[in-house]
Amino acid sequence: MTEHNGKLGRRDFLRALGAGAGVAVATAAPLASEAVAVETTDEKLKARYKESDHIKAYYRVNRYPTK
Repeated sequence: MTEHNGKLGRRDFLRALGAGAGVAVATAAPLASEAVAVETTDEKLKARYKESDHIKAYYRVNRYPTK
């Protein structure tokens, strides 16, 4: 039999770490609030894609060879 001499073993450490993480998540959950995005109908329908120079370069560099 081995004596622990007050040392925390690896398994005990991981068990305590897991329990601490569970407690941290449980206490942080009520603090989180739901984010609400407010967009008008015009904002929802507007074009979001903008072909800028870096987008053009991406498509130019990543062209696949034709068959």
